[in-house]
Amino acid sequence: QLQLVESGGGLVQPGGSLRLSCAASGFTFDSSAIGWFRQAPGKEREGVSCISSGGSTAYADFVRGRFTISSDNAKNTVYLQLNSLKPEDTAIYYCARSYYSHCASYTKSIVYWGQGTQVTVSS
Repeated sequence: QLQLVESGGGLVQPGGSLRLSCAASGFTFDSSAIGWFRQAPGKEREGVSCISSGGSTAYADFVRGRFTISSDNAKNTVYLQLNSLKPEDTAIYYCARSYYSHCASYTKSIVYWGQGTQVTVSS
C-alpha cells in the first residue's frame, strides 16, 4: 500500500530549526521525484522544494539558502531541513510523490500526498 508519512513538525522560535521527515512505503525513490509543499491558513498550497530520483534538487526562491532537501534511499525517507525559520514559514508542510522522476514540473505532477505536519514559528 502506497503511503507517505510526514513527521518532525512543531513549534519553534524565529531563527530556529526543524527537520521534517517523509517516510515512504509502497514505492521506492528511484522511480519518483519527491516534493515538499506547504499551505498557510487562507493561502494556496505552494511548492517548497523537490528532490529527483537521481538526487538533483530544486528550491522555491523564498526558502533557498535556508532549507535543504535530502534523501536516504536505504530508509526510503526524504528530509527537509528548515533553518533560520521566520513567522511566515508557519504552515502545514506536505510531502508528495511526483508522476515523474525529475523535478522540472513537480508542482503540477503530484499523484499522491502525505497527510502533512504542522510547523509553527512564533515567539
